[in-house]
Amino acid sequence: MYPNIDKLLGKVDSRFTLAILAAKRARQINDYLNSIQRHELTEVRGPELDVISEKPLTIAFDEIARDKIGYERLAEGIK
Repeated sequence: MYPNIDKLLGKVDSRFTLAILAAKRARQINDYLNSIQRHELTEVRGPELDVISEKPLTIAFDEIARDKIGYERLAEGIK
């Protein structure tokens, strides 16, 4: 698999974070690509690198591996 799973896991704090981050970003990319096909304006950010794949999840993993996107952990627990 490219990018290497070990490299991807080194970018996040857990495999669950990786799954959520990649899924959210893939949905954004999919929305962006669909709006382009419909010739609509959108505020959704497109892919942050030259598209190598047509699959949004693969693009999301590649963006994570290349540090084009990241995440911020919110404070744990509600007080």
